[in-house]
Amino acid sequence: MSNDKGYLTPEDYAEPRCLLCDEPYGVTPQVKAVPQQRIIQKMNEYMSHRDYAGAERHLKYWLEEAKQGFDKGGELLIRNELVGHFRKTGNKEGAFESGKEALRLLNELGFENNVSAGTTYINVATAYNAFGENEKSIELFEKARAVYESNENTAPELLGGLYNNMALINVALGRYDEAFELYDKALNVMQKVENGELEQAITYLNMADAKEACLGSEKAESVVFDYLDKAQELLDTPGLKKDGYYAFVCEKCAPSFEYYGYFLVANDLKNRAESIYNEGD
Repeated sequence: MSNDKGYLTPEDYAEPRCLLCDEPYGVTPQVKAVPQQRIIQKMNEYMSHRDYAGAERHLKYWLEEAKQGFDKGGELLIRNELVGHFRKTGNKEGAFESGKEALRLLNELGFENNVSAGTTYINVATAYNAFGENEKSIELFEKARAVYESNENTAPELLGGLYNNMALINVALGRYDEAFELYDKALNVMQKVENGELEQAITYLNMADAKEACLGSEKAESVVFDYLDKAQELLDTPGLKKDGYYAFVCEKCAPSFEYYGYFLVANDLKNRAESIYNEGD
């Protein structure tokens, strides 16, 4: 995969560092840090083109680099990225294995009470939820909530993501009162975040599904339509940056509108996403 300038970068062709190049026994190895910002930027580039195979090669390459360079912080970041990647591509075994390693690294690094721990707990919990392990998922979400709510440096968008995803698990477990309480928290928090309208739109669509699950289609109809209208209005907010993430959200929201009969809205969102993806090709 070439970069924007048309030439290959080292991770596209080079092998990871030699497995035989360890430090002598008894000597503390020198950490050779991987370029975390560059890794994330490149990952975003792959995802903006929906190049999942390229994204996986990229992450696996830098995972080996981090391991050979004894960069456990870098390895933790990459493990987290792999959890999300495997979740999106339906690789249950890969997601669970990467999640297990990420949790191990948290403990090894002594990060269990840091904000980064909350992010890891959420990431792994979301993977468990995606593959039907809801009880394991809610345990990790509770850990994340304890970390985030006790840390004054937690960014509002992190709290919003926590509440939204945690609510989904509660819906799956039939705990509707807890779910709607969390959805309300997510909406309030994301009002304070720049471009938080996208996350609020997703929350309203999640609330529509929860209300239907709780009351049934007929009784929930009027409330569901109200939620859908609010979500549509948020996605149409003037000034929103039409980037890869906007395309991802449009693509994610379209099936929900389609399910409830908002076919024109669904098609419009799909077209918006395709237009953005095509611009990047």
